[in-house]
This record gives sequence, C-alpha cells and structure tokens, in this order.
Amino acid sequence: MSKTALITGASSGLGWEFAKIYAREGYNLVIVARSEDKLNELKTELEEKYKNKVWVCAQDLSAIDAASKVFNFTLENQINVDVLVNNAGFGDYGHFHEFDPQRQKELLQVNIVALVQLTRYFLPLMVKRGYGQVLNISSIAAFCAGPKMSLYYASKEFVRSFSEAVAEEVKGTGVTVTAFCPGPTATGFEKAANMEGSKLFTVFKPAKAKDVAEAAYKAAKRGKVLKYYGVIAIFMNLGSRLMPRSVSRKFAKMVN
Repeated sequence: MSKTALITGASSGLGWEFAKIYAREGYNLVIVARSEDKLNELKTELEEKYKNKVWVCAQDLSAIDAASKVFNFTLENQINVDVLVNNAGFGDYGHFHEFDPQRQKELLQVNIVALVQLTRYFLPLMVKRGYGQVLNISSIAAFCAGPKMSLYYASKEFVRSFSEAVAEEVKGTGVTVTAFCPGPTATGFEKAANMEGSKLFTVFKPAKAKDVAEAAYKAAKRGKVLKYYGVIAIFMNLGSRLMPRSVSRKFAKMVN
C-alpha cells in the first residue's frame, strides 16, 4: 500500500522540491499552500510523471483555523498521513518596532502555530499506527538571536527546540521527528523577506533548493533528530556555542 506525505508550502521553493522527491519515491501527496493554481500545476505534473495520487489543499496557513481545515481535509478524503513535512514559513527584514503588526502575527502563525497544530493533529495517529515521520524545516537562524530578523530567528529556534523535545518523547514508537537546519537557499525567500542585499545571499552562495530538499528527505528517512546542511550552518552552530552571545548576535546583525 502506498504511503502518503503531506507537504506545506508546496507551491514553490523547497516545498515544490519536496513534492517531486516524495512522488519519485512512490508516495501519494497532499500538497498545501495558498496558491491553488500553482498546486494544480504541480499536481498535473506529478500525476502524469509518477502516476501517484495528489490531493490539492489550498489553505493560507496564516489563518487561525488553517491547520484544522487541513486536518479535516484529510479526514474527509480518508487519507492516512504517514509523513508530515512542515515546510511553510517566511521571514521579514527590519527593526521589530517598525514591523507591520499584522505581518508579525502572520509570521508567528505560519512559522510556529500552524506547525505545532499540524504536528499535534497528525502525530497521535502516527503513534497509534506505529509508523510515521515528521520533518520540520528550521534554519541556521535557530542558533542565535537575529537582529533585524528577530521574529524569524526566534521562530526557527522554537522549531528546532520543539522538534528535538517531541522526537525524544516519541522515541521507540516507530515515529521520528526531524529538525532540518539549512543555510541560505535559493528559494526566493530573500525577495519575500525584503533582504536581497543581505550578506547571507550576496557574500555566501545560496544552496540549490533541490539539493537541500534531498538532504532533508534523507535525514528524515534515517530518523535523524537534528541535521545541519552546509558549511555555513555548521559554522553558525559551532560559533554560537563557542562565542559569547553578545558576539554571535552582532555577527548575525552584520550578515543580515
């Protein structure tokens, strides 16, 4: 029997690549994002190429009830989700006190609340069946405070910490939880976050989304709890442990 992977943020970037990878590996898919047109384009491509079943669930995860609607969609269509890929997320650039409050709220809703709620909905069913994988996309931003991207950095640290804790809780149940922490990746994130001029994307060469998604897929398949990707991610992790926090946050401000 074919397994099913649910992927958020599937209309572009890493999510698009995750969908192609899981389809290639024989999974049926539930693809979630705001853009129904792009999801339908992806559905057509994957169903024609791999003959998998692909369900389109058009939801804006910044809406308060989005996670419950996604979960209800799977119940209504009698879909057992074996793999949950919490990939959706976005950032913003600037001083916290100058941010648009509504955009701040949406960032926290997508990056933290929706991720937690989706995990809470699907994890018990995975544990009951004795099989499942949760892949949460964190970031190198998880390792220190991030001036000029304060909420994004904090949200990714939450994702890493939350994922590690839940992974330990479900150990031995047949279910794994993976926090994947990539460095700068060519997904269009920098444009959406208004940070095209950031040294993270001008000095450091962003990784290809396809390569990052492949590494994340392999980490989840192996049941890794925490996986870094790229030299910058390894450096940031080690640096955050060795340097005083006052230094690490100044470094983050500089590269941001």
